[in-house]
Amino acid sequence: MSRAVLKYVRVSPTKARLVAREVQGMNAEQAIAALEFMPNKAAGIISKVIASAVANGDYEPEEVVITSCRVDKASVMKRWRPRARGTATRILKPTSHIVVEVAEAAAEEAKSQKAAKTAAKVAAEASENNDNGKDA
Repeated sequence: MSRAVLKYVRVSPTKARLVAREVQGMNAEQAIAALEFMPNKAAGIISKVIASAVANGDYEPEEVVITSCRVDKASVMKRWRPRARGTATRILKPTSHIVVEVAEAAAEEAKSQKAAKTAAKVAAEASENNDNGKDA
């Protein structure tokens, strides 16, 4: 598993989260291709962070899956705009921290298969307990 972090990027966290939810769990190559055609500013930024996470782990984009794509709120820049009668209005310019984690697709499949086996085992034990309770 490898990760990449981009801090204090000048994009609203609420707008970036909309894009981040779209690529969660996708293959990295497919995610980068999908983000390329999105009109959002955050799509281009998240695409670069995904590419960085893939490169950090010395992987190829087609062999990894995006396990986590998180957008956290960072500091907010405050600016002033002059208004009528000598007053001013505050303008908030939010920034974000973007965290992307990728893992090999085979490792993710093995983890999901293991979870499925344990769930089946628990279900089988529960049905055995129910059957034993009915006989008594």
